[in-house]
Amino acid sequence: MFTSEDLQQIQQHGLTCEAVEKQLENFRNGFPYLKIIRSARVSDGIFAIDGNDAGALRAEYREAQKSLKIEKFVPASGAATRMFKDLFSFVESGEMNPVVEKLSANIEKFAFAEALGEKVALDAPLKDVVKTIVGEGLEYGSKPKGLLLFHKYPTGARTPFEEHLAEGAMYAASNGEVNIHFTVSPEHVEGFSSLFESVKEHYERRYDVKYNISMSVQKGSTDTIAVNEDCTPFREGDGKLLFRPAGHGALIENLNDIDADVIFIKTIDNVAPDHLKADTIKYKEVLAGLLVTTQKEVFRYAEMLENGTADVAEVAEWVESRLCVKLPEAVKADREALLKVLDRPLRVCGMVRNEGEPGGGPFWAEGADGTVALQIAESSQIAPEQKALMAEATHFNPVDLVCATRNRKGEKYDFRNYIDPATGFISSKSKSGRTLLAQELPGLWNGAMSNWNTLFVEVPISTFSPVKVVTDLLRPEHQ
Repeated sequence: MFTSEDLQQIQQHGLTCEAVEKQLENFRNGFPYLKIIRSARVSDGIFAIDGNDAGALRAEYREAQKSLKIEKFVPASGAATRMFKDLFSFVESGEMNPVVEKLSANIEKFAFAEALGEKVALDAPLKDVVKTIVGEGLEYGSKPKGLLLFHKYPTGARTPFEEHLAEGAMYAASNGEVNIHFTVSPEHVEGFSSLFESVKEHYERRYDVKYNISMSVQKGSTDTIAVNEDCTPFREGDGKLLFRPAGHGALIENLNDIDADVIFIKTIDNVAPDHLKADTIKYKEVLAGLLVTTQKEVFRYAEMLENGTADVAEVAEWVESRLCVKLPEAVKADREALLKVLDRPLRVCGMVRNEGEPGGGPFWAEGADGTVALQIAESSQIAPEQKALMAEATHFNPVDLVCATRNRKGEKYDFRNYIDPATGFISSKSKSGRTLLAQELPGLWNGAMSNWNTLFVEVPISTFSPVKVVTDLLRPEHQ
């Protein structure tokens, strides 16, 4: 099937022929749906933390913070193209649409208005203004979200990149240092680096911290081959195979390279200005507090199981009630099997009340071994006959995670060992006017973390302020 030129191209991507053959097999066979049992709810898989407990958990985290190596991990490689889709449409067709209409009526409220005014008069013909936003001028249509001006401040407008610097200083500092890792596209590394160098001194002085900023790009070895509708390899006009980035699930490799005890994960566009950050900071510390207290208990029970002093029934009950892992009967009395359940990476995930926002949700799902545990599932992972469960879900996933990365001996887990490879999915795309099928790896917070121990915690909607469309920046949470 593959020519010598194909094999060379595969090798250049850091892939093996066997890996590509497996990808082709996935196209032919498809991926199974998750076996969903029910949606998770408060008191049934989602913890609701009251005021007193929240205060205690924040205190636990702040005490632990002094001796932990903490990293903030921000997926930031996404381009803002979709954010400006309606603006591009207006430029191409000249037809007004609701997004452009709203933008036009509120142009001076945007944080980028001043920068825009330096390129074109704000009262110039609307098409010229919109062209300057997405094209020559601000070039926002080709920049990543992290480099766009989101919020106004008396001292000047801020980008999401800068908001993450501020956030990091507020909850992820340890001994005066803030470690933040951004995953970026290769073509934008220089832009992020230049921005950091220009603002570093300002934020370090403002928050009295030292920033250690690192960046990585999605690895070529995580790309997947594209195929035609008959599942044969898709070839471009020059005969070469087409490989595509395999979605955010590929970033488990980047996450795995981080050397830290605790890792906070949050997407680049989910940021609020300083005067609205209080709830974000509070609940980040609550999630982290639950993480470190739960990890202590995991380590205590693991040690007792290892040295033979544990009450196995007590451990099994704790695993079911605290770690939300419903065990098969055979496992409940098996010391080694219980130890294996405890000996996994741990994550605590914030979940917000469903108010109509799109996104995956928290569910109870049954694994191949009969264990029922918590999973974050996307709609593509749920069988058509179970779609009603999606509509019944009371909460959804805002991508608000805190992760513990080491076992009780201080050894870092290899996250690649905890992926469920059966949770990838296939989507229809196009290239040069031709339809193709694309394969995405198990999502970073979905199947890539399928075999982690998982806790869900209810967090307020005020901690969730994503920007999917440019006019989202007019929402109260961004003004």
